[in-house]
Amino acid sequence: MFGRKKDSEKDGRQGFVARLRARLNRGDSWLTYDLANLVPGGRIDEDVIDELESRLVMADVGVETAGRIVNGLHDKLARKQLKDTDALLDALRRSLLDLLEPVEKPLVPDCADGPFVILMVGVNGAGKTTTIGKLARRFLDEGRTVMLAAGDTFRAAAVEQLSAWGERNNVPVIAQHAGADPAAVIFDAYESARSRGIDVLLADTAGRLQSQQGLMDELAKIRRVLARKQADAPHEVMLVLDAGLGQNALSQAEKFHAALGLTGLAVTKLDGSAKGGVLLAIADRLGVPVRFIGIGEGLEDLQPFVAADFVDALLSVDARAA
Repeated sequence: MFGRKKDSEKDGRQGFVARLRARLNRGDSWLTYDLANLVPGGRIDEDVIDELESRLVMADVGVETAGRIVNGLHDKLARKQLKDTDALLDALRRSLLDLLEPVEKPLVPDCADGPFVILMVGVNGAGKTTTIGKLARRFLDEGRTVMLAAGDTFRAAAVEQLSAWGERNNVPVIAQHAGADPAAVIFDAYESARSRGIDVLLADTAGRLQSQQGLMDELAKIRRVLARKQADAPHEVMLVLDAGLGQNALSQAEKFHAALGLTGLAVTKLDGSAKGGVLLAIADRLGVPVRFIGIGEGLEDLQPFVAADFVDALLSVDARAA
C-alpha cells in the first residue's frame, strides 16, 4: 500500500513538471528559443550573451538579477569555457540553480506544541483563499488535522468561499459576522484549534494593497495577538503572489516582507501570461523560501517548489544532473 502511494505521488509530480514546462513556455523555451540561430557556426560570443540578458529582463527577471546572471556567463566566456551551445546551456542552468536552490525549502509543519499556525497574506486576486483550500487538502493527505480561520471579514464572499473549501475538505471553519475584528476571529480559531488538538491552523486574511499602511498594521496586530498565546506563532507567514504581475509581484513581496517578516511564498498563476522570471528576481532580492508554485485550478496544480524542476521547465530541457 505504501509503495503504491509513493508511486502515485511520483507520477503526480512528474505530471506536474510536464504541465509546468508546457505552460511556462507554450512550447519552446522563451529563454533559449531559436538559440541555434543566435550562434552562427556554434560560436558563443558577447552578442549571444547580451541577447540572453535581454530575454531575461523581458521575462520579469529584472535588470539587476539578469545582470548578475550574465556577468557570470561573460566571465566563463572570457575564460573560454563556453565553447558551444551545450556549454552555454549548462552554465546558464547552473546560474539559475545557484539563485533558486537556496529558496527551495519545503514547509514541514511542526505540530508538537499545539497548532502550527500559517498566516496567509496577499492582495485580492492572487488566489489566496484557493491556495488555502489546496494546502488544507495537502496537509490532510499527509495525515494532519486541519482547521481554517476566516480572517477576511471585509470581502463579501470571503467567508462563504472559505466555508466552501472547508466543506469540500471536511474540515472545521471558524468565522464571525461581517466586519468583525480579524485578530479576534483568528484568536478564537487558535483557541478552538488548541482545545481540539488540531495540527495545522490556516488563517485567511483580507486581500489588501501593500501600500495601505493601516491594513498592513492590522496584519501586524494579528501577529501580536497570536504571539500572546504562543510566542512563536504564527509559525509561518506565507505571501501568495500572482506571477502574472511581473515586477509588481517583487514590489509586493518586498513591502510585505518589510512589514511582516515573511517566512514563505506561494507563487500562483504560472499558467497564465507569466514567464516565471519574477521568481528569480524574488529569490535574488529577498531570499524568502518559495514553498509552493501553482499552475492551475486543480488540487494537483499546487506543488512544492523544486528548483531543478523549475529551471528545467524554464529552459525546456529534460532533467539532468546539476
